[in-house]
Amino acid sequence: MEVLRITTSGSVDDGKSTLIGRLLYDTHSIPQDKMEALHAASKRKGLDFTDLSLLTDGLVAEREQGITIDVAHIYFSTPTRKYIIADTPGHIEYTRNMVTGASTAQVSLILIDARKGIVEQTYRHFFIASLLRIPHLVICVNKMDLVEYSEARFNQIVEDFQLLLTSAGYKAPSIKFIPISSLYGENVAARSSKIAWYQGDSLLEYLEQITFDHADNEHPARFPVQSVIRPRTEAFHDFRGFAGKVASGHFNVGDEIISLPSQQKSRIKTIEKFDTQLSTAAARESVVITLEDEIDTSRGSMLSKAENPPALLKEISAQVCWMDQQKLVPGKTYLLQHGINRVKAKVQLIQHVIDVTSNKVLEDKKELGLNDIGKITLKMAQPIFADPYAANPANGAFILVDEFSNATVAVGFVE
Repeated sequence: MEVLRITTSGSVDDGKSTLIGRLLYDTHSIPQDKMEALHAASKRKGLDFTDLSLLTDGLVAEREQGITIDVAHIYFSTPTRKYIIADTPGHIEYTRNMVTGASTAQVSLILIDARKGIVEQTYRHFFIASLLRIPHLVICVNKMDLVEYSEARFNQIVEDFQLLLTSAGYKAPSIKFIPISSLYGENVAARSSKIAWYQGDSLLEYLEQITFDHADNEHPARFPVQSVIRPRTEAFHDFRGFAGKVASGHFNVGDEIISLPSQQKSRIKTIEKFDTQLSTAAARESVVITLEDEIDTSRGSMLSKAENPPALLKEISAQVCWMDQQKLVPGKTYLLQHGINRVKAKVQLIQHVIDVTSNKVLEDKKELGLNDIGKITLKMAQPIFADPYAANPANGAFILVDEFSNATVAVGFVE
């Protein structure tokens, strides 16, 4: 069964957690004991209804403040497919949480309060979705009950968001606008008679219909070698296989490959998965590849098809989201983790910082603070085998790690 990965985002109190709770409730994904606990917790808060947002606000601080702080992953399923939802926080100070929560999503649900319309955080969430190149955007205009289900108000918000799309120059493959009321379940799992002027699908109906080809299969073939398999048995004394997970593209038996960094070539002899011989290995498959020749390949090497290898890069330009309290300034050294390889990297230049609320480039700002997004130049002590993120997301992202505290300080995207 297919798994659809979704990230939710929106400004504070736009109803993200309530929407997710409503989806779980309407798909009968909440156990009876959990429902009883929700009823009791809602009564303790003095509410005369069941607060479904409590399903995802698991931290004590979240329940006390009525906001989302951490990224919560919620799982549910329908007869059609399985879903994984990352409920990300809406506060500006938790931008780093939004980025990590959205990093594997195929769908971005951006909630907009029908009363407030597009606000600063809407720009930020949209920018992150475009930065990560999430293929499907669903704009949920929530709390329609508080504007008396006004068609005119919905149309105004759609028009405003279309202007945002034009100004950003981002063309998402799929964009859908849906008016909803998550508190009362209007247009969430089923179409609502209270929004009769809206002729489209409800949110769940639309999610059920989303089709996505596994784009990683169409990207250049990349196979980071996790380990070298050399069994110490008489039957397999001369066996030498390379174990790993296909990051993108696909490999076939007989393909001519090149191994980086040695740049030696060979052909694929076999592709093995447990005790099964495969003819093809596609993206996200964990396999063992054997080659016709003995070439210099070890853990940390990368196999790719000979006609389209990645570049060996010792200097890169990259968009980064800064996640550390200490500011990023030129001259600092970090550990750059790309796939399974970790190399030293020095910040050569901060090219600019982006004001995500206006999509303006601030070229005079030469440092990155917590939650800032900008473009930097990095020089590595050893080359990495990377693709531009826009061309191959599976091989174009990295993280920066503080070499003293071992804390992740940034996530980056190769340009």
